[in-house]
Amino acid sequence: MSVPLPPVLDAWRMVSAKRRFEGRLPLSGMPRLRDGLVDAEGDCRYVMEFGRDAVLDLPFVELHIEAELPLQCQRTLERFLHPVSLFQRLGLLTDEAQESALPEDMEPFLLDAGGEMHPAELVEDELILAIPVVPMDPRSTEVTAEWPADVEVEEKPNPFAALAALKAHKK
Repeated sequence: MSVPLPPVLDAWRMVSAKRRFEGRLPLSGMPRLRDGLVDAEGDCRYVMEFGRDAVLDLPFVELHIEAELPLQCQRTLERFLHPVSLFQRLGLLTDEAQESALPEDMEPFLLDAGGEMHPAELVEDELILAIPVVPMDPRSTEVTAEWPADVEVEEKPNPFAALAALKAHKK
């Protein structure tokens, strides 16, 4: 059963109840993400599942996120939709020292002792990290330029030649 995402939740209670949230969030409702997008049209689909690791008994939250982010291609300067499909498993920690106990497939997520978290901001953070540094539409063609190899370079007179002559004249 899917439940809409609350604005704030208690992560520890969600872990003990093994809660699962599923739904859609509009890109227009993510102010930090909007700064990296051409426009805020569209939404993202998410599944957020809380639980405990079966082997190490560590609390975690799993995120499955799918979206098409409207970006500007740096090759053509045109808008394109960048597909994003993420799976992230975050280990819930209250102290940075606990990070070393996490398995390799789990990223740390630091919470305060109260366990308060903003799930929509967590989804937004993951989408921000999915934006490429230099967005390029994979359908665009590479722009190449050919420069003539035998271009003659016109030599200009050195503006300090007169000073060099004066320095030589003083000796």
